[in-house]
Amino acid sequence: MPKLTKRTADSAKARETDYFIWDTELPGLGLRVYPSGKRSYVIHYRFAGRSRRFTIGLHGFWTPELARHEARVLFGKIARGEDPSEQRQLNHKAITVKELCGRYLEDLNAGLIMGKGGRPKKPTTIASDVGRIRRHIIPLVGTRRVKDLTKADINKVLKDVIAGKTNGSFKTGKLRGKSIVRGGVGAASRTVGLLSGILTYAVGAGIIEANPAHGIRRPKDNIRSRRLSDAEYQTLGSILRAAGKNDRYRMTVEIIRQLVLTGCRRSEMLVLRWEEVDIEASCLRLADSKEGASVRPIGLPVVEYLEERGAKISKTYVFPGGEEDNSFGSFPNHWEKIFWNTALADVTPHVLRHSFASVANDLGFTESTIAALIGHSRGSVTSKYIHTLDAALIMAADTISGYIEGLLDGVEFKQTSYALDRGARKATLARFLKKMSSARDDAPIPEEHLAA
Repeated sequence: MPKLTKRTADSAKARETDYFIWDTELPGLGLRVYPSGKRSYVIHYRFAGRSRRFTIGLHGFWTPELARHEARVLFGKIARGEDPSEQRQLNHKAITVKELCGRYLEDLNAGLIMGKGGRPKKPTTIASDVGRIRRHIIPLVGTRRVKDLTKADINKVLKDVIAGKTNGSFKTGKLRGKSIVRGGVGAASRTVGLLSGILTYAVGAGIIEANPAHGIRRPKDNIRSRRLSDAEYQTLGSILRAAGKNDRYRMTVEIIRQLVLTGCRRSEMLVLRWEEVDIEASCLRLADSKEGASVRPIGLPVVEYLEERGAKISKTYVFPGGEEDNSFGSFPNHWEKIFWNTALADVTPHVLRHSFASVANDLGFTESTIAALIGHSRGSVTSKYIHTLDAALIMAADTISGYIEGLLDGVEFKQTSYALDRGARKATLARFLKKMSSARDDAPIPEEHLAA
């Protein structure tokens, strides 16, 4: 019986049935020759009282030297009580990242995956998760076995999304609808955050013992620092007045104006129901916001607008859609056309929210007050706060919305710090409300920015 060498393996002739050439240097290592002429390296061993055979790999891809080295490693594992054949079967059954994502999405849609505050994730969050899974995670590591993922793999996902390797344009399923997928720091950070959550889910399901994404340093997302200046608020007022002359954009203009005066999220205003409007208490009692149920004090300009609108609208939503009793659905398209080719083309609904909070800060309000006004996550204890300091919060909402409304309507006045003395506060509010009520809007209104 010869020692296995490359010459021996190359010269082995095929027969009618397969046969073995065993190595004299390492007992148990052999070359299996098939009738087709294919040759592969194998080991023969006993485990748990049974005779077994394990294939290392094909000759050509493996040399006798590499096969001999691998055989020694395998025999060492067998001596420690590990069965290579059984482990290979387990590896074949190991689920891939794509399969794991499928299980995760099933539980996510069933409301079994909790988000903030231990609440099931919202449909909008689920849609974002699905998009990141399909557009980033699966293309990059979908075929990898979950058990084989390492920190290096997760870091590579991070770098690949930042570099834009998953960029593209995809059909959304809607008529002529397309989704543009872009990479970047923000997309990469959120994608790896989601992947870490999915792997934590895998740990809980007993699929893996540890989460390889733990400890991965994610870059900070771009901090949204864009806010409107006083001059830009005045420009915004001109743009909205011009757009409001077109009946097609009138409702969108009213929605934008209320976003400006309340600091609400776009989604909160678009699906606002009349049952959530409490005129007497001067607040919105949102049944389901990003942070769950939320109470938002609103200023006098908003109260008066809603009171007047409520006398005309009898549908479920404050801003209803077409003939059916549903919410207004043309906002994104109208927003784009209203701001197209204007000085505020870069403004988003979130900029309006951030600007509201920034104005409140400029006027001297505390962080907890601002959090209560805009329903921020830092105001997680504000439910009790709102009920015990109702008057103070409503006064704050009056002041901020009154100030911003003045800017929208072209009133110029000096910005002053908010006084702590109640009498001074009332006097300050009364003075600039009086000034605003006497202001006239003589500014020319640009119309050329509206799309045809």
